[in-house]
Amino acid sequence: MAVDLPLVPKTKRAAGEPCCEPIVYPDVDRAQALRMAEVAKALGDPVRLQLVDVLRKHAGKVCVCELVPLFDISQPTLSHHLKKLREAGIVDSERRGLWAYYYVLPDALQELTTWLS
Repeated sequence: MAVDLPLVPKTKRAAGEPCCEPIVYPDVDRAQALRMAEVAKALGDPVRLQLVDVLRKHAGKVCVCELVPLFDISQPTLSHHLKKLREAGIVDSERRGLWAYYYVLPDALQELTTWLS
């Protein structure tokens, strides 16, 4: 059974005129999106994700000397990962003499967690 479809010439829409209306708008504003992307990027490395997991589970602050044996990386590399997590606002540290003690900031992951759930 053949169907005859009428051929209609294409018409161009005016410059800047949208082809259709958006169905859904984002709930996250630009500033929130940038913040969550920064956190997600920092957590995008397996070592950093594991570091946050260890720090999150620990009751209190953890000395960097306790973290080094947990990973198959050098202490300077571990410090680099901790620095990236600090810059993203996920963890913070406190110096005691020669050692730095790290901990997860309580509300650091709340915004991302709320959005993901």
